[in-house]
Amino acid sequence: MDIEPILAEALAGADISAADGVTLLQQRDPAARAAIRQTADALRLRQVGATVTYVVNRNINFTNICEQHCNFCAFRRDAEAEGSYWLDFSPILEKAAEAVAVGATEICMQGGLNPAAKIDGSSLRYYLKLAETIKGSYPALHLHAFSPQEVQFIARQDGLSYRDVLLALRDGGVDSLPGTAAEVLDDTVRRVLCPEKINSATWLEIIGQAHDIGLPTTSTMLSGHIETPVQQLTHLEKLRQLQRQSIEGGQKAAITEFIVLPFVGQEAPQPLRRRVGRDQPVLADALLLMAVARIYLGNWIVNHQPSWVKLGLAGATEALTWGCNDIGGTLMEEHITTMAGAQGGTCMTVDELRGAIASLNRPARQRDTLYGLVSSSGTASGGAASSGETAVPSGSTGNTAPARQSRSQSLIA
Repeated sequence: MDIEPILAEALAGADISAADGVTLLQQRDPAARAAIRQTADALRLRQVGATVTYVVNRNINFTNICEQHCNFCAFRRDAEAEGSYWLDFSPILEKAAEAVAVGATEICMQGGLNPAAKIDGSSLRYYLKLAETIKGSYPALHLHAFSPQEVQFIARQDGLSYRDVLLALRDGGVDSLPGTAAEVLDDTVRRVLCPEKINSATWLEIIGQAHDIGLPTTSTMLSGHIETPVQQLTHLEKLRQLQRQSIEGGQKAAITEFIVLPFVGQEAPQPLRRRVGRDQPVLADALLLMAVARIYLGNWIVNHQPSWVKLGLAGATEALTWGCNDIGGTLMEEHITTMAGAQGGTCMTVDELRGAIASLNRPARQRDTLYGLVSSSGTASGGAASSGETAVPSGSTGNTAPARQSRSQSLIA
């Protein structure tokens, strides 16, 4: 199929259809893929500018003890198994102190679903203690913590509604939610990948409720395993609908970014590893997906990020020419993907991230979690900011994208 009309429609500022999105994802011809890359890169420049952003953050996976048995996960352990761990509050605070010492503005915290993680019989009280451990000592740190799966786990353990859990976490110091546990928002895929996890509707419901009470979120896709292009596009469409509802429905927050997380199977459970048939991501396929994601989501979710942990820094740098505008964070440590056999490493310095950006002759800028400016002193500006320094044209006939982008940026500030 000739893809030029689809790309022309996207460049004119329209939201392309789901069928057209699938068509783009199915392209194997190098010339067609090059045209998709060029379109995604042009939209990236228009929507967020030339500047590549990064965040100075620390990742804390506080436990790998988990009640669930996802078929892609090499991280989880049973409580008594070799290699299981559960951090006390003191080492978590020490990790936060180390992050502050190197100028971090964010702590990203997630863990396994540990039924024993309770205070006075309450799961929620334990998670609030995690938040207090960070925010009580470092209130200026942005706490990006607890996925929709963790919210559902807390609610189920304590017999609470999702909204009650989200309100308590928000009031207890959580500043935004990671949009992980999404995997692929298609329940046929989820029944194979993660049969014990929440279904697609529940993930979308919790993210939507977070937006409604003013908690921004991110969004992700675990790709490159058993899913088809149609199922990938189903995922993108559900994200686009959710973001549109959050913005047009006047909710207080929205999705701040989209991140492709390519499957790493080297240490994954054997049944899925054999079914997928390879251990490391296929870079070309990940790049195509990121380009189509920019084309499909960019009018609504303007910030797109690759995973240097999964693709390596070189692969993530290349993704910056396929529609991505952010190279992610320093992390300082990373366990979930590394234990799966990823070869990208567990930590990046600011110099390494800036060097990768400089190799593309593009400007670099430190951001905070919500894409606000960070001053030279390492403090966040507290306001929304476009990720780029190039002005976004607003006079294109029929192009309603700039107004949408402005609305989205104001919501995530």
